[in-house]
Amino acid sequence: MDSYSLLYSSSHRTGLLSGFQRLRSQRRMCDVVLEAGGVSFPCHRALLASSSDYFWALFGETTAERLACSISLPVLTPEGLDAILDFLYSGWLNVSQATLPAVLEAARYLQVEPAVSICEQFIIDGLNAENCCCYANLAERHALTDALEAANQTVAVEMGKLLKERQEDLLRLNIQSLMAVLDADDIPAVKEAELIKMALDWLDENGPIPLLKSNLLLSHLRFGLVASSELTDLSHAHKAMATPLIRSQLTRAQEYHRMGSAQPIKQSRQSTLRASLSRVLLVGGGSSPDWPEQQLLAFDPRSRRFSSLSSSLPLRLRSHCVCSVGGFLFVMGGEEAKDGDEDGKKSVNVATSNQVWRYDPRFDHWKKMESMLERRAQFTCCVVEDVIYAIGGRHKRLDTNAQTSVASAEFYDMATGAWRRGPTMPRPLYGHASAVLDNAIYVSGGVAGHQESSTCTDYQYDHRESSKEFLFWDPNGRTWEKRAPMSIARFGHRLATAHGYIYALLGMYEPFCDIEQYDSVSDHWTRLRPLLIGSFNYGMVTTSSGNLLVFGGRKWSDGREVIVRSVLEYDTKKDRWREICQLPRPLTGTECTLLPLPD
Repeated sequence: MDSYSLLYSSSHRTGLLSGFQRLRSQRRMCDVVLEAGGVSFPCHRALLASSSDYFWALFGETTAERLACSISLPVLTPEGLDAILDFLYSGWLNVSQATLPAVLEAARYLQVEPAVSICEQFIIDGLNAENCCCYANLAERHALTDALEAANQTVAVEMGKLLKERQEDLLRLNIQSLMAVLDADDIPAVKEAELIKMALDWLDENGPIPLLKSNLLLSHLRFGLVASSELTDLSHAHKAMATPLIRSQLTRAQEYHRMGSAQPIKQSRQSTLRASLSRVLLVGGGSSPDWPEQQLLAFDPRSRRFSSLSSSLPLRLRSHCVCSVGGFLFVMGGEEAKDGDEDGKKSVNVATSNQVWRYDPRFDHWKKMESMLERRAQFTCCVVEDVIYAIGGRHKRLDTNAQTSVASAEFYDMATGAWRRGPTMPRPLYGHASAVLDNAIYVSGGVAGHQESSTCTDYQYDHRESSKEFLFWDPNGRTWEKRAPMSIARFGHRLATAHGYIYALLGMYEPFCDIEQYDSVSDHWTRLRPLLIGSFNYGMVTTSSGNLLVFGGRKWSDGREVIVRSVLEYDTKKDRWREICQLPRPLTGTECTLLPLPD
C-alpha cells in the first residue's frame, strides 16, 4: 500500500471567509435577504446555516423559510444584525459600550455562541463604576453567568461611589444583582444604614414588589450592624419593614445588642462586619519603652499600608496582651503608665493592671469588661475555641513595690462575663510566650520568678535565668505537661503557629536572632535560618497565609538600643526573611492581632 500525507493549510480557511465577504460586499451569488429595522442585508444561505444554530433550523427541510428570498427579523436592530453578519463573514466582532446591548441581543437571538462569549468577555474586561449596574442588568437578561458575577462584585466594591454619584443606576439594578450585592462580605466604606436606605428606595422605585420578593431582598441586610438606637426607627421607616419576617430580624438584632459579654460568641451573619479580609491591628507601644502611647494602627497586608484609627486605647499600657474573638478586640492587663511628680520633677508612675477592655470596630466603641482575677504584666494570652486564656506574668505589690510572679492561669467565660481559674503552671513564670496548636496550649521560655523579687526595671533580668522549658496543656485536662525543651533559653520572645508547626523566634537576650520549629508529632525542635539582626519588644502576628509579620521593636546598634521602623516578613515554608515596608515611625512594645475593620 502506498504511503500518503495529510497536510493542512491555515490560509485556506481565512481565504474562504475573505471570499464570502467579498461576494457579500459585491452582492454576488447572495440567495437570501435579511431585513431588520427597514435595512436589507443580502447574504449567503449556506454560510448562515453553517455558522448559526438559528439559521440552521430556519433553513431546514420542513420550514417555510427554507426557500424564502427575504426574511424579516423585527426583534433585531440594524446595528446589531450588521455586527453579527460581519462576525460570521470575517471572524471579527465590532463592539463598543454603546453598541453592546444591540450586538449581544443579536448574537443571543441568532444563537451565535462565539459572539456571545466575546461580548461576555468585553463586559468583564471593561467593568467600572460608570457601567457596572448597566452591565449587570445586561448580563442578567442574557444569562451571562461569569459576567453577572463580575458585575455584581464590581457594584459591591464601588458601592460607596455609586451611592454618592450614580444612585439612579442602583435604583435600576435588577433584583437578583441587588440581592447578590447585599449578600457580599465586602462593601468598602459604606455603612449598613446606607444600604438599608438604598434598598428601601429601590423598593419604592420598582414597586409594587410581591411580599415574598421584598422579604427576600431585605433579609440580605445586616441589621445587627445598625446601632440599637436606630433599629426602632427602622421598623417604621417603610411598610416593607413591618412584615413579620423583617420585624423578627429587627428583634433579633436588638437582642444581640443586649447580650453584653456574650456578643463575640453569639455572632451571626446579621452582625458580622462586611470585611472579607482582616487587617493587622497594632495596639499600644510607642517611640519610648517608658512612655507608651494610646495609638491604634491598622496594617493592610495586601497594600502594605498603615492607617490610624480614630479611636485610641483607654489607658497607656505596656507589657499588656491583646487578642480578637468574634470580631472584637480584647486588651488585657499590662502596666498602666501615668504622669507623676516627685520632688517637683515630672516622672512616670507605673501600676500593674487586671483591667480588660473590649473594642467593637463596628461602632468604634470601647467597653470595660470584667477584670481578670489577678493583676498581670509580661504574661501571655491565647484563644482556644473562642475562650481567652491568660497565663502567668508578674505584678508589683502596692505595699512594698516588690515584684511578684504568678503561676496561675485563668480563662474568660464570655457566656457569663466572668473569669475562672484554670490549672496552675508548675512554677511562676513571666516573659514567656504561648501558642495554640490543635486546640491545645503550649507555653515556652520566660523566667521562673519567685513569689517576691527585688524591684527592677523591665529588662534588668539575668538572662542566665531564662528557661528552655516547653509546657503543654489541653484545656479539657487538669494539668500542665512538659514537652521537649527548646534548644535555646528564651525570654521576651514569641511563639507562632503555622502549617501545623510551632515557631519560637527572637527574644531579649543572646542568641536573639535564632529561630526554631517544633513538631508536635515527633516532639522535636529543629533550628532554622536565623535573622541577621535580631530584635526584641516587637509586635508579631501570623497571617492567613501562614507567614509571620514582625513590627518594629528594639535592637542593639553600636552598643546601644535603637527603636526600629522595619516591618519584616518570615516565610515559614521557605525559611526566609525579608523587609516588606516601614512603620510610619519607630515603634516598640506594640501588641498585634488580626481583626476585621471597617474602611
